[in-house]
Amino acid sequence: MQQKERLDKILSNLGYGSRKDVKGLVKSGVIEVNEKIVTDSSVKIDPYNSVLKIEGEIIEYREFIYLMMNKPQGVISSTDDFRDKTVIDLISDGYKVFNPFPVGRLDKDTEGLMVLTNDGQLSHRVLSPKKHVEKLYYAEVEGEVTEEDKRLFSEGVTLDDGYKTLPAKLEILISDHISKIYLTIKEGKFHQVKRMFSAVDKKVIYLKRMAIGGLRVDESLELGEYRELTGEEILLLERKGLSE
Repeated sequence: MQQKERLDKILSNLGYGSRKDVKGLVKSGVIEVNEKIVTDSSVKIDPYNSVLKIEGEIIEYREFIYLMMNKPQGVISSTDDFRDKTVIDLISDGYKVFNPFPVGRLDKDTEGLMVLTNDGQLSHRVLSPKKHVEKLYYAEVEGEVTEEDKRLFSEGVTLDDGYKTLPAKLEILISDHISKIYLTIKEGKFHQVKRMFSAVDKKVIYLKRMAIGGLRVDESLELGEYRELTGEEILLLERKGLSE
């Protein structure tokens, strides 16, 4: 049985302003619940099983939002920051009212797939170290990436703090003075990809996250653009997060 919520809270969560704003809407007589005009903004309703209309338009309630963003460089993976622009600054107010947060993080100078949601349980499942959810990165590396590097990565490399990473899959696209590679890791240590290449005396000069689990970045999204995840894409994250 769904729990009932105050109407003003429901509409505030959906981006219709503060509770005071919602009270004004109610007074204007434009809000209906189950075909009846509402006169009290504090009335409690079942948001999932009631028919809620504003100016004759049916409003679909949802508790959670799930966004995919193609994160640009120069933007930090945080909900707020005094100095730098954050991923939250890039989304519209209609989504900000849900108080979303980034699932995991990307370095300021790293591009690519970022998931934003207000679903804390999903975020925990995806980020839990026990789940070993794979993350795929594309990188351009200063220095010739070799088959020996591939072998070392497959066994796990020791980082600058003495931590040995889990085995990682390195795919070499171009091996040259500037190499191009794909790297799949199952962890999310601080600056991990850069530190892994540093451990084999090479430097990452460009990095983009391509996928988390089975969810791949939508290549049609320009840097800084975002869209809602489809139901199938949410299930991809759920399946990875729920599997051991």
